[in-house]
Amino acid sequence: MIATRKLGELSVGAQGLGCMGMSQAYGVRDNDAESIATIHRALDLGVTLLDTANVYGAGDNEELVGRAIADR
Repeated sequence: MIATRKLGELSVGAQGLGCMGMSQAYGVRDNDAESIATIHRALDLGVTLLDTANVYGAGDNEELVGRAIADR
């Protein structure tokens, strides 16, 4: 069980997954399937906080995260 913290009115996991590197900053974006598998694994482990921003990959990161969580 992952501890939670208050974020405004939300309760989110104290352990999160930073998603920036899935779309920019650490090389060429070339493996969306691996990124989605990483997000799925984090969710399976109880992570409820996925850190993303519309500036990561000019919005591509949020689209990637959206595809990963669409069935969750």
